[in-house]
Amino acid sequence: MDIGTLNGIIIILLIAAFVGLTCWAYSKGRRADFDEAAQLPFADDPTPAHDSPTEPAAETRHDKGGRKA
Repeated sequence: MDIGTLNGIIIILLIAAFVGLTCWAYSKGRRADFDEAAQLPFADDPTPAHDSPTEPAAETRHDKGGRKA
């Protein structure tokens, strides 16, 4: 088996994987999951994670007057 044959086998396997993945992604059984995932950016988030009141604010260099001692 030479390198050309090996390259041909790899290309055929990659094409088969691409076609299989594409068929899986566009199958009718996946539509409900993708429709739900498409609505996630519009979901109402009651408490944003970055504004948690339980975590203290991190001190920065600016908070200490611009110079660390």
